[in-house]
Amino acid sequence: MKRFFQPVGKDGSAKKPTLAPPSTDNDKISAEDAAKKQPLKFITWNANSFLLRVKNNWPEFTQFVSSIDPDVIAIQEVRMPAAGSKGGPKNPGELKDDTSSSREEKQIIMRALSSPPFGDYRVWWSLSDSKYAGTALFVKKCLQPQKVFFNLDRKVSKHEPDGRVILAEFETFNLLNTYAPNNGWKEEENSFPRRRKWDKRILEFVLQSSDKPLIWCGDLNVSHEEIDVSHPDFFSAAKVNGYVPPNKEDCGQPGFTLNERKRFGNILKEGKLIDAYRHLHKEKDMERGFSWSGNPIGKYRGKRMRIDYFVVAEKLKDRIVSCEMHGHGIELQGFYGSDHCPVSLVLSEGDTASTETGLPA
Repeated sequence: MKRFFQPVGKDGSAKKPTLAPPSTDNDKISAEDAAKKQPLKFITWNANSFLLRVKNNWPEFTQFVSSIDPDVIAIQEVRMPAAGSKGGPKNPGELKDDTSSSREEKQIIMRALSSPPFGDYRVWWSLSDSKYAGTALFVKKCLQPQKVFFNLDRKVSKHEPDGRVILAEFETFNLLNTYAPNNGWKEEENSFPRRRKWDKRILEFVLQSSDKPLIWCGDLNVSHEEIDVSHPDFFSAAKVNGYVPPNKEDCGQPGFTLNERKRFGNILKEGKLIDAYRHLHKEKDMERGFSWSGNPIGKYRGKRMRIDYFVVAEKLKDRIVSCEMHGHGIELQGFYGSDHCPVSLVLSEGDTASTETGLPA
């Protein structure tokens, strides 16, 4: 989500972490994983700079991942630059390492990802040219996808601008990890029109993705209903520098304008998709029902939104065991340094959903 408060400091300003030594038995597979035929446990998280999370919050996040033991981890807002020299062609699938600072940063990331439990996963990157946006996908080595694309057109080697998409095709479903562009506050070239174009392309994608059931996750940058924000009146009336868009349905907090919410609802309806969290949680939960929280200092203190989702095909509805927000409180407990908390999804293997989730409260 676009920041409304103080920017994140330069990546190099954080203290260098003490990281665990690389694992020497990453390829060992548990009996539980060996019995699986497809991923069943998923986490999505907007990390708000993956490097900063590794530097500042890695032990806590590592413990969280270990406690859940997900098969798939989808990350948004990686904010690591793509490989390639200045002015030259870029490789959005690789981390930049052609300068001393970028080599050091890549080394920090690689050391962290070689430590338990992350050594059990293969990672795919889709990165922007600069420290902006970007996504990553971690999949357990024993549950590898058949194909991985980095665009909504399923074209080999093509990456969406700013690395906003990773699409993994598994045997029985497709998994789409996206970081949706922020709607912005004004009707300008890189704001409202960009988001409208994105929503149009997502609708086209879901309508054309009938070969397998879809699981769509990530920071979708929209709160669908009033129940999905802590203070509907505040967000509906929000504005920057007094600007009021010509169309009243574009007014308000990005992610909570009527136009965005209507388009998202139409995507769900036309694509025959289910919001997994709302499917299970019908009532508003002021403590644990939101995935984004404003800065504890300033006018956004205590103001929260649910903009991170697992959206699944209707035919998977009866397999949804749990879908949970793992952060709570206005002091951002369980956010691991980001302004977003992780969201999890658990599916049952067959048609009968188990009540045992294996997830912490």
